[in-house]
Amino acid sequence: MRSFLKIFFASFLALIIFSVLGLVVTIFIIGGLFAPSRPDVGTKAVLVLDLGMQFKEQEQQNSIGALLGDESKNIPGLYDVVRMIHYAKKDSSIKGILIKAGDNNNGFASSEELRNAVLDFKQSKKFVVAYGEAIPERAYYVASAADKIYCHPNGGVDWDGFAVNLLFLKGLLDKLGIEAQVFYDGKFKSATEPFRTDKMTDANRLQTSVWLGDLYSNLLMSVADSRKTDTAFLHRLATDGAVQTAHDALKYNLVDGLKYDDEIKAEILELLGKKETGDINYLALGKYAKAVDFTREGKDKIAIIYAQGDIVDGKDQDNQIVGDEFVKILRKARLDDDVKAIVFRVNSPGGSSLASDMIWREISLAKEEKPVVVSMGDYAASGGYYISCDADSIFAEPGTITGSIGVFTLLPNMKPFFNNKLGITFDGVKTAPYADMGTVSRPLTETEKRFYQGAVDSIYATFKSRVANGRKKNIDFIDSIAQGRVWTGQRAVEIGLVDKIGTLHDAVECAARMAKTSDYRVREYPEKKSLLEQLLNSPVSASAKEDAIKKDVGEEQYKLMIQAKKLQQIIGIPQAKLPFDFEIR
Repeated sequence: MRSFLKIFFASFLALIIFSVLGLVVTIFIIGGLFAPSRPDVGTKAVLVLDLGMQFKEQEQQNSIGALLGDESKNIPGLYDVVRMIHYAKKDSSIKGILIKAGDNNNGFASSEELRNAVLDFKQSKKFVVAYGEAIPERAYYVASAADKIYCHPNGGVDWDGFAVNLLFLKGLLDKLGIEAQVFYDGKFKSATEPFRTDKMTDANRLQTSVWLGDLYSNLLMSVADSRKTDTAFLHRLATDGAVQTAHDALKYNLVDGLKYDDEIKAEILELLGKKETGDINYLALGKYAKAVDFTREGKDKIAIIYAQGDIVDGKDQDNQIVGDEFVKILRKARLDDDVKAIVFRVNSPGGSSLASDMIWREISLAKEEKPVVVSMGDYAASGGYYISCDADSIFAEPGTITGSIGVFTLLPNMKPFFNNKLGITFDGVKTAPYADMGTVSRPLTETEKRFYQGAVDSIYATFKSRVANGRKKNIDFIDSIAQGRVWTGQRAVEIGLVDKIGTLHDAVECAARMAKTSDYRVREYPEKKSLLEQLLNSPVSASAKEDAIKKDVGEEQYKLMIQAKKLQQIIGIPQAKLPFDFEIR
């Protein structure tokens, strides 16, 4: 009987496997049969820049669309979008751009890249129109590059300045009987503040006021230049709360008119020289990406390696920078003789100090053989700066958040919580005094606390030395600008942490000059996943699960859950990470 069951279940499993493989093969065949040819741009096309899309560093692939042979539903990467806008500048089929400004899911540095691309496009004398029912400030920043900005008559423009609110958990932990045992270096390294205090420290308040003020000043100066006004007037509108309605926005020249969607359509038709009853050839970025060759061709290769997300140890994970995986990617580019230079695009708030050091080492080895240029995105902070500091040259946007050179770790003592709240006790046997060091079931001894602080001190000293050597600065100077302090890209240039203000495109051109080549093409890493890998790692189910949880617990509660999960991942592990998770309103 046992033998029969083994044979039965083995046969049943084989049947399932062959059925699944057969289904995949069938889908591939069908997809191949019905795969459309390259999309037709058509004539008098209007390229649509929808700021509500989040343009990550690399293309977000739609596995279902790929199955059906329609990859136009993919969301292009940020650099793809910028290159497409540059291409559209000279494309006779493209007559203008419509910026959908009802939202902006992109960071400040990403928004700067988009805005600069739009400003460059305008040199072609083609039209740019921006429209949103209600336009938030970050979307307005990009929209202000347009020839005309319109909003809905009952919508408006959010113009009340920036604010950052931080969450502090110490009071909750005290009530629960949980002690946060915190170890850190850097007076500005405030990642542990939520666990050791109930409000911002003076140092954190100072640094936050400065970098937030820098972002706000950049907004004011950019808008003042586009709208032909002055920063003092714009700032007064915010401090007075003067812009409350769409009519206020029109009154103070933040918009050029109040229009409904059909009126926007009529204006675009007029700009296209079409009849009022005609159709508009709106062109989505995903479709345009498949319709034209906007990438450069050449003999030599320049590798762009995109490092986006938290820096982590362990196995390969989407949207994170896994130390082992990125060492392999960097090594592959380093050993490829056809790759003449490496552009390392960093968009990370940091993370594991060990993984950061592994990546730093590979950057240092690569630099000995070929030029290495770093391009910073929205964030290149703490561990994100660690992996950047040894490059030959570093570019950042004015609104990039960087610096934060500091280290921390924390370990909760949950003994009072277990004993007094839950009635749970622990006991055991060990062969050496420190065999159970790091358990949450008891507090650390004074000796163990010295061990933890010593480890943090050692990593911090190494971090500073890496920066001092990479930036060719005195270690005492680096210590004076480190201390966990956050800087914007503009200030980072002034203090020597960054070389130049510039985009990813600027960094690529710099790398080409350093490699002494003008005949080059770009090779991007991590490499695009195959269709089978897309199917096996489809984000659809994960996204559906996320949406279901948000619906059940609410948006704010979901954010708390994510923070709790992140906290669990860093307990007891030295971190070179941005001081806090924040949301700018």
